[in-house]
Amino acid sequence: MKMTVEATSGNSETTMEDVKSLMKKKDDIEEQIKAYYDVLEDQGVGVEGPLIDEEGFPRADVNVYQIRTARHSISCLQNDHKSIMADIEEALHKLHAREKAKRVHDEVEAQGEAMDQQVTLPPPFALVDAVTQGSPASGAGLRVGDEVIEFGSVNTGNFQNLQNIAAVVQHSEGKPLRISVIRDEQKVQMSLTPQRWSGRGLLGCNIVPIRR
Repeated sequence: MKMTVEATSGNSETTMEDVKSLMKKKDDIEEQIKAYYDVLEDQGVGVEGPLIDEEGFPRADVNVYQIRTARHSISCLQNDHKSIMADIEEALHKLHAREKAKRVHDEVEAQGEAMDQQVTLPPPFALVDAVTQGSPASGAGLRVGDEVIEFGSVNTGNFQNLQNIAAVVQHSEGKPLRISVIRDEQKVQMSLTPQRWSGRGLLGCNIVPIRR
């Protein structure tokens, strides 16, 4: 009588719920074994005690049928217990193996994405060295240290000087500009709308060119 769950066999994937189900069945078997041992203890014969008297007749001072049933049940349940322990070990092995494979896959994928970005990202042409709290730049998510690779229509390929950015800002008041920066070696995009606010200018940040 082998007690298992479907997920531990075939092609279906083992989950932690499957393991918990197996553990509960193991606990149930152990409780049943203990209950039958209690029966034998109450009868005072244990697992090996004789059931016949000196003359070869069934003992009259114990319930022979109950004892035999308990001993047989213990034997069967011990086999079930051994089987389910093997199922638990196999399920845990599958679970750990899949988790390890997933971690390795995620690490490889993350490294691949990082390498792709390092290869494809253009060199920055400007650096954000100041951002005022409460300004349009701050609200858009711009941070000190961001390296600019795209500012509206200005990009690495056509940038000449800061006047390029100033012209785009002046002609885009109230209109969202697409900004792309490199932050922690990753490309970050945001939408920045130049507009009047309580501080100076339309952005509230300071951008300096990167000298190559």
